[in-house]
Amino acid sequence: MKSLLVALAASTALFASPVAIAGDCGSYSKTQQRQVASTEAGNIVEVADAAGSFKTLLAAATAAGLVPALTGDGPLTVFAPTDEAFAALPAGTVDTLLLPENKDQLTGILKYHVIAGAAVKSGDLAGKVTEADSLNGGLTIDATGGSVMVEGATVIAADVEASNGVIHIIDTVLLPK
Repeated sequence: MKSLLVALAASTALFASPVAIAGDCGSYSKTQQRQVASTEAGNIVEVADAAGSFKTLLAAATAAGLVPALTGDGPLTVFAPTDEAFAALPAGTVDTLLLPENKDQLTGILKYHVIAGAAVKSGDLAGKVTEADSLNGGLTIDATGGSVMVEGATVIAADVEASNGVIHIIDTVLLPK
């Protein structure tokens, strides 16, 4: 299973505009963009919950016992995969990861999406290649060429403010090396 998950890592990108919701958000409709933008006052979990397109991520964070960390003081930077990103994994993968016996593997995957100690915004990254330490290994963030690439993954909306950090919405689940 682990080798299958590692083989699934794919591309995602982060728009380099330092605004609440950056540029053309790909598959995000204007209504969805407004919903995410209107949730800025809460912590990361509250913002994700109010947006309505992170049910799988929130269920996974609950199963992994990470909700308290995501509601804490921060600051945190979270690369948040949408429900569609989780749905793109092979059939049964999410259900398997949510089993209690796979909690460590699920926790590792989710921690790979989080940078602690900083609220990294797209404007801070523009024109640079940066190495960042997630809670489960290094991430390469490449913001050259007009977009930000996180381990080759595409961010469809950037700089969604939360009281304890920032969320960058991605269309693929990042998998640790």
